[in-house]
Amino acid sequence: MKFSPFPFFITDFADITPEIKPGITGHAEWRTFFRDEVRIRQVTYSPEYLADHWCSKGHIIYCIEGAMETELANGSKHILQKGLIYTVGDESDAHRTYSKEGCVLLIVD
Repeated sequence: MKFSPFPFFITDFADITPEIKPGITGHAEWRTFFRDEVRIRQVTYSPEYLADHWCSKGHIIYCIEGAMETELANGSKHILQKGLIYTVGDESDAHRTYSKEGCVLLIVD
């Protein structure tokens, strides 16, 4: 990843209008901005959120609050909880997310 020489800037996610993305159950709330081609999001999953798709995009995901379960296409399941980070590359391991209690994430992709 390479950034162009954009100036220093502080972003308050509270100032970004959220997009609501429905899941099979629950919903995700995305607050998104871009730096070059890098998408930076604060994502909040409602309780009982289950993603409506398998994702093959690469991500860096940091769990700010709560916990989520990531299921890989191979059937393995992994818990990401507050303070942990996971990384996955583009077209590497298809994955989908479930959060029983809800969570808040910082996602860079």
